[in-house]
Amino acid sequence: MSTVNGRGDDPLRANPSRRGRRSRILIAGLGNLLLRDDGVGVHVVQALQRTSLPKGVLAVEVGTAPLDALHLLEWADEVHAIDAVEAGGPPGSLYRLDLNEAEEEGRVSLHELGLRSACRLLPPERRPPVTVWGVEPERIDFGLELSPSVQQSVPELVRMLQARVEAGQPESGV
Repeated sequence: MSTVNGRGDDPLRANPSRRGRRSRILIAGLGNLLLRDDGVGVHVVQALQRTSLPKGVLAVEVGTAPLDALHLLEWADEVHAIDAVEAGGPPGSLYRLDLNEAEEEGRVSLHELGLRSACRLLPPERRPPVTVWGVEPERIDFGLELSPSVQQSVPELVRMLQARVEAGQPESGV
């Protein structure tokens, strides 16, 4: 059985029935850790993995290979993808976009196309809704550290994601 963060859910077995169970939420950290702010999605997921997430919530480092996470996309009832998003705002600005609307609004996630392509490989009935949580990058060049403006945004984005997944889960015993 494959588990993430010690959760008992098996993301390798998708179950299309939603009745009588909690929503399965995937938080996917996209980006390249070797390119500073491009790796913000992975940094956010690492921060989330140090917290207590509700049962049925997986926080996974997808990196630059959304196709490798196809089984997780199929498992999920909803997906929250975190990535660097160039939209012309000040560095560290936070954005929340529907995957299908992101390109139309002129905001470009650096790994959005790979994620969109991966979702299209799923049967239509198993395609989860995908929300892109973006952070405006300051520096995308070689290095492991986030720029100060992007680093300052990480705790706020972590809080926003925690609030979202907690709001999306039914109370105990349901």
